[in-house]
Amino acid sequence: MTSTAALRQKYLDYFARQGHEVVASSPLVPGNDPTLLFTNAGMVQFKETFLGQETRSYVRATSSQRCVRAGGKHNDLENVGYTARHHTFFEMLGNFSFGDYFKHDAIRFAWEFLTQDLGLPKERLWVTVYDEDDEAAHIWLKEIGIAPEQLIRIGDKPGGKRYESDNFWSMGDTGPCGPCSEIFYDHGEDVAGGLPGSPDEDGDRYIEIWNLVFMQYNRSADGAMAKLPKPSVDTGMGLERLAAVMQGVHSNYEIDLFANLIKAIARVTNTDDLKNNSLRVIADHIRSCSFLITDGVMPSNEGRGYVLRRVIRRAIRHAYQLGVNEAFYFKLVVPLVSEMGEAYPELAKAQPQIEKVLKLEEERFAETLDQGMKILESAIADLKGKEIPGATVFKLYDTYGFPADLTADIARERGLVIDDVGFEREMEAQRERARSASQFGVDYSASVEVDVASEFTGYEHIDGEANVVALISGESQVDSLSANEEGVVILDKTPFYAESGGQAGDRGALSANGVEFSVSDTRKLSGVNGHIGKVNAGKIKVGMTLTVDVDQTRRQSIILNHSATHLLHAALRQVLGEHVTQKGSLVEADRLRFDFSHFEPVTKKQISEIERIVNAAVRANNAVQTRLMSYDDAVEAGAMALFGEKYTEEVRVLSIGEFSTELCGGIHAERAGDIGLFKIILETGTAAGVRRIEAVTGEHAVAWLEQLESNFASVSALVKGGREDTLDKVQQLVDKSRKLEKELEQLKGKLASSQGSELAEQAIEINGIKLLAAKLEGADAKTLRNTVDQLKNKLGSAVIVLGAVVGEKVSLTAGVTPDLIKQVKAGDLVKHVAQQVGGKGGGRPDMAQAGGTEPAGLDAALASVKEWVEERSA
Repeated sequence: MTSTAALRQKYLDYFARQGHEVVASSPLVPGNDPTLLFTNAGMVQFKETFLGQETRSYVRATSSQRCVRAGGKHNDLENVGYTARHHTFFEMLGNFSFGDYFKHDAIRFAWEFLTQDLGLPKERLWVTVYDEDDEAAHIWLKEIGIAPEQLIRIGDKPGGKRYESDNFWSMGDTGPCGPCSEIFYDHGEDVAGGLPGSPDEDGDRYIEIWNLVFMQYNRSADGAMAKLPKPSVDTGMGLERLAAVMQGVHSNYEIDLFANLIKAIARVTNTDDLKNNSLRVIADHIRSCSFLITDGVMPSNEGRGYVLRRVIRRAIRHAYQLGVNEAFYFKLVVPLVSEMGEAYPELAKAQPQIEKVLKLEEERFAETLDQGMKILESAIADLKGKEIPGATVFKLYDTYGFPADLTADIARERGLVIDDVGFEREMEAQRERARSASQFGVDYSASVEVDVASEFTGYEHIDGEANVVALISGESQVDSLSANEEGVVILDKTPFYAESGGQAGDRGALSANGVEFSVSDTRKLSGVNGHIGKVNAGKIKVGMTLTVDVDQTRRQSIILNHSATHLLHAALRQVLGEHVTQKGSLVEADRLRFDFSHFEPVTKKQISEIERIVNAAVRANNAVQTRLMSYDDAVEAGAMALFGEKYTEEVRVLSIGEFSTELCGGIHAERAGDIGLFKIILETGTAAGVRRIEAVTGEHAVAWLEQLESNFASVSALVKGGREDTLDKVQQLVDKSRKLEKELEQLKGKLASSQGSELAEQAIEINGIKLLAAKLEGADAKTLRNTVDQLKNKLGSAVIVLGAVVGEKVSLTAGVTPDLIKQVKAGDLVKHVAQQVGGKGGGRPDMAQAGGTEPAGLDAALASVKEWVEERSA
């Protein structure tokens, strides 16, 4: 039997012999295509080569590309575990020609590899071509020599558009496109299913294993097809499908790679039935989750991170079905690395990181999984029809962290569906509430279209002269702005930096004879820099020449902080791992804020190490260099790009020695040493999988440390200590305070005991039940609870409610002995009293607590208890 790993290598070796460059798999997060959620085909990393936007050092390439289809348009998630061939993660073998060979060689290579290198029987291979592609049909029939009955022509779909066919491929509505030829393997007559193009084509007998795409046309917006001067080839073959054919099995989950994973999962989950669908789901999902984390995706509530979270939680839910009630998922990384670590060394390198992330995410979901399942089971039990209401699906999503597709998965297992429309209605209502809670000022960038040109000169200058080319007041362009009017001034050239990439916009002044305009912010408007502010004197008119001055002191503080964020980013990746990527930033004059992907709080030790590394880079005083180059050259040179950002053909690459290299359009210090000092002042979380660091630099860092020193001096004076012994003296005070608190608790306990003895004598009897409703002066909630326990012991059988006033708040505690809870429940009793003092509460039938905000009503509320108990004991 040929193993999956051996097949992968055999394919790459074959095409290497045919003059192809073996190219490593690109990450699952496309580097320069924000329109694509995940890499879902081998051609993704070559997209710009096919479009003619880049050239490479080779014209033939081959790869084994890791792919994910679990979100967006290409989404196989709901089918995973229910079919033989659907996966969230798969490997696509591909060979590519960039204007080199075309149909003859593409077809010859495919046939030769399948029939000679792999030895597949020719009579088992069937081929489809586009109905009008006579050239491909001729090659198959006359040059390759397949039997005419084994070639099928597939035309346009009935009722569809021209070229809308399973055998015609396009990159989009416009651009490169062309016919394709697919190769199918016949599993034999004993397997159900019909030929491609037949009504039974979805059966398992004829399985597509290889798709050869011939890019020979360029489609324009009007639908016209023009022949490409250099036709290209893009092919794709699923490794798992090929392995199933070579290993003689009908399901991808039966190939060696999956069989080994499933056995490992069965051991970890203590499952005997290796055919259980849940094992398949978990085996598939551990691959996609592990590789997504390897490629820098962290679980979160949006975008790629939310897809990862959905897949993780789907796997955990299937383990829950198998009876697993403890963290298990992270234990599967070891067997996965054993299967795939040799082919993908980056997976093995990231193993500790993957295990940490999966374990933490599993522990988070475990807190709500059981409770959420009970809510869902209850909803299903009460269901009248076959549809789970959207409100229930939303509650599970919003409160218990159940992604909607997870609920749909469970519903399908029960023969039910979910109300997608109702769920989306609830989601939109939530989004509307969020929008309503936000307050926005005038957003010039969203409301005004400006059709003028403006040159940015701020990389080299901070002052100069410029001409006014446009003025904006409110949402309209105007010819002039008068004294005391607020508006936007647009110049033909400006050194003012507009807010971008987290760096705050410049402030400063525009002036001329008798004219003064204070710039409070600078922002992008229709691609040009708009100076937002107020006319303090005179009148500004279109065409006027103004002197421009950027606030140099503020600008200098901002650029020091901006350069520091680059050093911080590099240090974070050194200390925490290469999974760290920027998720957002804010660079102001007084501080910097940096959001980044990480799965747990940064420890004090790690923060100290990060500070040490950054300050060492500052002291190294390397020059800050900026170079203009193509995006691909920049990435090849080691520049970090932000995933999801769309970059132009020419990008600015900022390097600080060899310590940091990133793509950045902002303004920076001349040397790292200009930063002076770097100090982290805050580390916190902003969302699941996202941490935030705030820091200060230069004079602001010195001022922060001076304030810290001043605070320390004040504490030293309070404890009458010096620099050497202040810590010891503070510790002595803390120890003394804890001792006094303990003694106070003991005294309160004794007080509760003595009060209990006195209060017990005040109990009255109603219908055979001892009742005590009383007020304790100055008692806190804990004292009330202890006193109720004392009274229950003393009275033996009783209903008790105690109240106390502390400041402007009311505390209540009710207790009922076990023999009486069928007649009177403590939760109901305390709720009755709390409602009369402006509060609410509840608890167990034998003990409950509540609070209130209306102390004046406490006496009357306690007096009402007698009648309330009488009604329930009559």
